[in-house]
Amino acid sequence: MRGRGISRGKASGNLIILEKPFSFLGGVDPKTGRLTVASGVEGKNIRNSIFAFPYGRGSTVGSYTLLQMKKEKTIPAAIINEKAETIVATGAVMAGVPMIDSIDLRMLCDGDEVVIDGEEGTLELPHVNEINVVTCILRHGGKILILKRSQKVSTNQGMWAGVSGYIEEGESPLQAANKEVSEETAITDFHLIKSGEALRVRSGSRLWCIHPFLFESSSPEVTIDWEHTDYRWIDPNDIDDATTVPGFRLVLRNLL
Repeated sequence: MRGRGISRGKASGNLIILEKPFSFLGGVDPKTGRLTVASGVEGKNIRNSIFAFPYGRGSTVGSYTLLQMKKEKTIPAAIINEKAETIVATGAVMAGVPMIDSIDLRMLCDGDEVVIDGEEGTLELPHVNEINVVTCILRHGGKILILKRSQKVSTNQGMWAGVSGYIEEGESPLQAANKEVSEETAITDFHLIKSGEALRVRSGSRLWCIHPFLFESSSPEVTIDWEHTDYRWIDPNDIDDATTVPGFRLVLRNLL
């Protein structure tokens, strides 16, 4: 993942993530590296960890807290922010802690092993695989098609989804989308309305890169294959009544 380098240096370690903004002044005991109740996750120790939180807040004294942590040898190995602000950035530079920002923390999980390069602004997840897939929304008469995934598929069994599938080597996303629609629905008369920007969704050790497409179908007749057990044409506003695969609602917002 590519972000923006804030403080130079390289580091690796396991991730500790906070969901809320954080202040080094009061949020951590600099003598031990343990987070306090003010952080929202009291008791965790950020010493030598890769420490991630949305952005910093609080007094400028927080910069000097990082310097004290360096002296006490309780400092984190690196810092990741969604958006860096002056207090934390200054403290990281003064204390020599590698730091990057412009990273979507939703793509990370607590405990992940990560590698940080503060000069290049990059983050690596050695044990997470990025998988490119397509998700296709078929529309007919103002309704959209959803399909219920069977127990024979490898992921998200029993959940509702659009037409989806892996992008094979040497295949473009649009080629994969056309192939999947034909195979999974037996619909042959359909045309492209819109392609959306690729979306990323984290699920365990997989990072799904979803390429969304919206097609118009000339017919509501569907013949499902082994990957599905049922299908429905529904009003898009009724999607909340269905248990859908991760990221499906993002795809709908991207396309409709």
